[in-house]
Amino acid sequence: MNSLPTPTLVIVSGMSGAGKSVALNTFEDIGYYCVDNLPAELLPQFVQSVTAAEAPPDKLAVGIDVRNTHSDLKRIPEWLSAVGALGLDPKLVYFEAHDAVLLQRYADTRRRHPLSRLGLGLADAISLERQVLKPLRQIADEQIDTSTMNVHQLRRHVITEFGLGSGTTVSLLFESFAYRHGVPNDADFVFDARCLPNPHWDASLRPLAGRDAAVRDYLDAQPDVARFVEQISQLLDTWLPRLHSDSTRSYITVAFGCTGGRHRSVYLAERLAAHARGQGWDEVAVHHRELD
Repeated sequence: MNSLPTPTLVIVSGMSGAGKSVALNTFEDIGYYCVDNLPAELLPQFVQSVTAAEAPPDKLAVGIDVRNTHSDLKRIPEWLSAVGALGLDPKLVYFEAHDAVLLQRYADTRRRHPLSRLGLGLADAISLERQVLKPLRQIADEQIDTSTMNVHQLRRHVITEFGLGSGTTVSLLFESFAYRHGVPNDADFVFDARCLPNPHWDASLRPLAGRDAAVRDYLDAQPDVARFVEQISQLLDTWLPRLHSDSTRSYITVAFGCTGGRHRSVYLAERLAAHARGQGWDEVAVHHRELD
């Protein structure tokens, strides 16, 4: 009887306001079993319990940060070692941002810093958090500075870094976007859907998105859309394997744009991603830049 593959375990940590919540939500979207704010001392027990399940998840992401007791955070290496003894190779990913950026983000969102309960001002809370998290930052396998990233860029980074294979095979990212916000600068294929019927002009469809059944049904019924999908599918079926065989990159991006990035481009990204999976591509992800 074949043994189950060893699960992937990512520990998500770092500064409050640096994007940890966005990252964890994205991990969940790409198939990770996620738990946020797990008491650090329970990490080995959590891993043991989850991996002993009848149908254990193959990818885990756990948020551990300054909300833990500070003495526990100093013992993180000990508990990571315990997880390693269970057969897993945990990866600690530390999210970082400059102080000025964190201050601005808190000003924009008006959220309270986790350490404000100590009666500290925001700048002092950030300074103390850096000090408390120093043991985690020093042992991090990867540090991601989000100072210059917006939410969409952070989501995309997580998808391409953790949701698209290990670098030994080429994986596909299907992305939707709005032309008025610019074309993704690293797309390998870009298709313009603005020539297709626009659900925006139907008042009942306007509030919806391309993932909604009513919009899908509307576009499925359009002959021009069917012909567009057929021709793009044939082109990708012909040239993606060729690009795969000649490429040293870890993923290929296929982008679809429309006016608002909400209906046609989203529909096409989802539709062609499903087609790619049907063609045998194992690693396929979807990112909707204007929606996610």
